[in-house]
Amino acid sequence: MPKTVPGAMRGCLWRCIRVLTSLVILGFFLQENIAARVEQQYGTLLSEKKKMMQQVTQEEISSEIKNHLTYFTEMQKSPHVLQHVTYTVLVGSSLQPKTLLTVGIFSVQHSPRTYLLETMTSLFQASSEQDLEYMLILVLLSDMDPKWLNQTVANISSLFMPQIESGKLLVVHGLLGGSRAESRNHTSPCGELYSRQKTSFALLMNFARNLSEYFLLLGDNVQSAPRFLSDIFWALPAWKQLPWVILDFSSMQISGKVFHSEDLSRLVSFLLLFPKDIPTHLLLSEFRLLLSQNVPIRLRPSIFYQMDSDSEFEGTCFPVEQDKDLGRPDNPPATVFTDMISFWNTMPQFAYILNDDYFWALDPTEGNYLLVVLDKPQKIIKVGVETGSLENKLNILKHGQLLLGYSPMEYPKRCAHYSLVGPLVRGHLEQMVFYEEDAVQEMSCVKLLVTGSHEYPVMILQIQVWTEVEGEED
Repeated sequence: MPKTVPGAMRGCLWRCIRVLTSLVILGFFLQENIAARVEQQYGTLLSEKKKMMQQVTQEEISSEIKNHLTYFTEMQKSPHVLQHVTYTVLVGSSLQPKTLLTVGIFSVQHSPRTYLLETMTSLFQASSEQDLEYMLILVLLSDMDPKWLNQTVANISSLFMPQIESGKLLVVHGLLGGSRAESRNHTSPCGELYSRQKTSFALLMNFARNLSEYFLLLGDNVQSAPRFLSDIFWALPAWKQLPWVILDFSSMQISGKVFHSEDLSRLVSFLLLFPKDIPTHLLLSEFRLLLSQNVPIRLRPSIFYQMDSDSEFEGTCFPVEQDKDLGRPDNPPATVFTDMISFWNTMPQFAYILNDDYFWALDPTEGNYLLVVLDKPQKIIKVGVETGSLENKLNILKHGQLLLGYSPMEYPKRCAHYSLVGPLVRGHLEQMVFYEEDAVQEMSCVKLLVTGSHEYPVMILQIQVWTEVEGEED
């Protein structure tokens, strides 16, 4: 997959976090020569201190390195992911059979109101009875106010009794006593929110780590698209044979992210290393990088949306990245090749021309391809693939991947190197393309690769390419 240029917000802070996360790699995988490595990373940190954000001074970070290392070393000695953690089951039963997906919602008291009930209502209304057979909704309440807790539990019990009785809803209260995250002084309102959020994440994920195969993280002010679970369940098997850490189904920075449950223990330990003013979504990005997913995987369209927030600080501390409307694809001039057998005298070029024509491929098999070679290299910012028809689901490309290529070759016309964008899900793909600063950023090929045999002809409606207009980049 091509790699992305990080936003300005992330640039400086990520350099600091990468210094700290190198210690995590030591704890997870090496656990020896720690002192020498800390000294090396400390020196790197000092050389970059001028680039730190204003709210994190160099002296704080220097001391945090030693504190994080000591704390993480202590955690490694414990058989438990969290120490001094207590849970109370408020609604439902904790004896849950393992399911496919846990939908985890973290919630605390907000001023003047909380949208938790609306979030839960949206989830259940957007899910069919069949959907509910494969998921558990887990709500973690981490507020200390007994009045709010009692009222929240009463409201949930009144509104969602059928889901509680069927074992599809579990509400717990969690406390992290003695936690470093609870004992910090915060330099800003955002720092307090980040610290509280990280504590809630840790409690929620620690409880959920053995409940299901996958875990979906949501906040308590989220609107769900109809049949959102169907979109997730189609995406998971498509990505099953490909390496990923986080699949993102929303433009929100926290909500809408799906994890492997087997990664939750390490993620909890990782989050607790950084209890101060570092934004939580940056830590999630760094955790993804640690496990070698170098770029975000953001599936489109979004299926979760943020409700309005009444908090004075939440809009500032947790900004929502709006989906940019890129308009119609521009498909720059190109030549199209394929080794698939044409059906009904259609031509491969029909799949790239932006009109109502399409290309029929007769019974494609694994290894077949449709290759678009651009006349000149382009900065591609988004790609899409549409196959099949609404009337006949048999004609979709069930097994396929999209790749972008660079280093063009003349004989034969193709590219020397390719990187994966992603698999098709239900014959469809629409995904932004991300780059890193040191990566090749101009692509010359778009390749649709067949990854499995098909018993029916496949209708390739359109390969869609959006390119960056000169002067458009931030």
